[in-house]
Amino acid sequence: MRQARIARTTAETEITVEIDLDGSGSYDNATGVGFFDHMLDQLARHSLIDMTVRAKGDYHIDDHHTVEDVGIALGQALAQALGDKKGIRRYGECHLPMDDAQVRCALDLSGRPFLVWNLELPTPKIGSFDTELVREFFQAFSTHGGITLHVDQLHGFNSHHIAEAAFKAVARALRVAVETDPRKSDAIPSTKGAL
Repeated sequence: MRQARIARTTAETEITVEIDLDGSGSYDNATGVGFFDHMLDQLARHSLIDMTVRAKGDYHIDDHHTVEDVGIALGQALAQALGDKKGIRRYGECHLPMDDAQVRCALDLSGRPFLVWNLELPTPKIGSFDTELVREFFQAFSTHGGITLHVDQLHGFNSHHIAEAAFKAVARALRVAVETDPRKSDAIPSTKGAL
């Protein structure tokens, strides 16, 4: 059962995340941050990972803690659901076009977190959402999920399109990486014998 539930409560946020790696991409996300919910919906739908996220945060300050802590909890849930990672493909990649934007993602479920981030969102806001929080989410997600994550913008001038292309590219790469490799479903994908 490649499922996980994480509950995270701090003085700043209260978050629960439930995922199923072998789902159909169904989602029910409510963080109190509208654009972020839209991006989490894309992450679930295009990765085919069922996802339910509930979050309450210190919105009177800003959305930073909520977005970052959801990234932490979602990364922890991914790591928990993957277990020892036996049988997974491990690597995934995607070139994702969205109108003017094209974003490339390559990732490795290596257990060694590292984020390479080459996105330039030209506006400080998408609606009321701070665009710098896109990177904050993926930093937290990669760190706590143990993901080597490279995200590169090849084209784009519309902040909404660039951000959405990033979430979708990561989702499509993640979809491949978490899938069971039919040729090696009984083995951990590493010459070390552990990830």
